[in-house]
Amino acid sequence: MTLGDNEVTQSVQASSGDRRVQVRRAALAGSIGTTIEWYDFFLYNTAAALVFPHLFFPASSSYAGVMQSFATYAVGFAARPIGAAIFGHWGDRLGRKATLIVTLLLMGLSSAVVGLLPGAATIGVAAPLILVLLRLVQGIAIGGEWSGSVLLAMEWGDQRRRGLLASFAQVGVPVGLVLGTGGMTLLSATLSPDAFASWGWRIPFLLSLVLVAIGLVIRLRILETPMFAAAVAAKRTSKAPVKDVVRHHWREILLSAGLRFSEQMPFYLFTSYVLVYVVHRPEFSKTFVLNAVLVGAAAELLLIPLFSQLSDRIGRKQVYLTGAVLTGIIAFPYFTVLTHSGHAMIFLAVIVSLVAHSMQYGPQAALIGESFPTHLRYGGAGLGYQLASVFAGGPAPLLATWLLHITGTPYSISIYIVASVVVTVLCVIALPDRSKANIDDVGVYAR
Repeated sequence: MTLGDNEVTQSVQASSGDRRVQVRRAALAGSIGTTIEWYDFFLYNTAAALVFPHLFFPASSSYAGVMQSFATYAVGFAARPIGAAIFGHWGDRLGRKATLIVTLLLMGLSSAVVGLLPGAATIGVAAPLILVLLRLVQGIAIGGEWSGSVLLAMEWGDQRRRGLLASFAQVGVPVGLVLGTGGMTLLSATLSPDAFASWGWRIPFLLSLVLVAIGLVIRLRILETPMFAAAVAAKRTSKAPVKDVVRHHWREILLSAGLRFSEQMPFYLFTSYVLVYVVHRPEFSKTFVLNAVLVGAAAELLLIPLFSQLSDRIGRKQVYLTGAVLTGIIAFPYFTVLTHSGHAMIFLAVIVSLVAHSMQYGPQAALIGESFPTHLRYGGAGLGYQLASVFAGGPAPLLATWLLHITGTPYSISIYIVASVVVTVLCVIALPDRSKANIDDVGVYAR
């Protein structure tokens, strides 16, 4: 599949009315596409904390079962940079639209198969092995999805509103979290524990197929972005875009990965590890913690666009650094509340943690995307974004479980969070601020 001359012409010469329609469609496609991708991903996160330890690792102790479940969870993160490289190549060769259709199908189908997978009691060691394989496929799909969804809206819209437009793809994360966590919450609250553990948890995974069908219909109606179409028309595309972006923009890739540390690593502690940590206190149920995460995610639906729009006005880096510092400030109080406080304070702590996340996650899409030229942007943004997954997001629940086990204090996890903030602050300061630059001009990336 290649980007045809007709579509190039349509994208480049779109009238103002057609452009407005395409901007709306691109924003909707970006948000719905990432919603589906992250719905599937967060279903797995929640199941990894609540169901998978005894279903796929029944012979292990409680501690070992959680460690094995989160290790399988981390495999998906390790696969993300691979997906970013694979789909980054095709996204900068064939275009954003075609590549995003493939990633959507991969994620949805692999998620549905997880919902059909028998446990270890039925097929033995094959169960966790197949689970790991499916997690790899999910990670590869996620690795290719993010940058395409961001660029679809960012490259169609008004450059003065890049932060807001790019954030529509980011909104897919809390929406996916609301749907995925909400589905699990509803089922765990309405079904008996035995019914939920045996078949109830599978229903949301199978519903992925319905969401994929909706996403495909929307994405097939979008034209290629005018920025990429113009690059094709001018014959400015690269034959080896991933190789070229690593060679010429390795610094931006590494800084993009580093700036994500205080956003991504704490986020998976605040939304996944918290499910394991809090329910160790007998007075707290799984449903209570899931509800707290659900409300926090719902708040992000408003906060992500709000902080993204603010970044268009005062600059990406200012908003981002504020969110990073706030994450460091709450690191120790957060675990004090989770360890010693009652229901109301824990509920509030979960919500506040996701406010700090929104301040970073909203402006992040444009901050990373505008750091690369159009013909290398899919691969460059994807590699920078997903490389952090290997060192920040993926190991986070695993390392948190290990730190608590060997130190006996949750404040070792707080130190871990503060260390991530230091990395982020240094990387954000070092990254050039292009929030007001014309990113369709190759001269802005000249060294």
